[in-house]
Amino acid sequence: MHEYTSSARVWGLSCPGFPEEVSRARRWTRDILRGSPLAEDAELIVSELSANAILHTASGREYGSFHLAVAVSAQVVAVSVTDDGGTGTAPKVEHQDQDAEHGRGLGMVSVIAHRVVVHDSDHGHTVTAELYADARLGGHPC
Repeated sequence: MHEYTSSARVWGLSCPGFPEEVSRARRWTRDILRGSPLAEDAELIVSELSANAILHTASGREYGSFHLAVAVSAQVVAVSVTDDGGTGTAPKVEHQDQDAEHGRGLGMVSVIAHRVVVHDSDHGHTVTAELYADARLGGHPC
């Protein structure tokens, strides 16, 4: 293989910041990962991260949007959601009480995913969750 050739495939989707777009992002992810044993986990993660973008950032405001990327290789499925920012703090994992009504989403994502990374920029936040095809690659945080 040529040194600049990648075996990973990457898809992208931009969505207006409407609540109904979360289900579209979920379906889109499911269609891309059809047949993969990681599809259900990726779909759940996309749903949670997309909903968080709409609920907690400028993505949910008028003219807001969020952007989704799915990268697939033989070893890893990585899903990323980028929001429009507009908050004073970056998303963070909080492990709330099971009866809490809010604040459990990113904690749940961190339990499902093998790795969760948050990147901040002047224009928003990107949360990337990685799922490994072989859990021995990175171990599961559970």
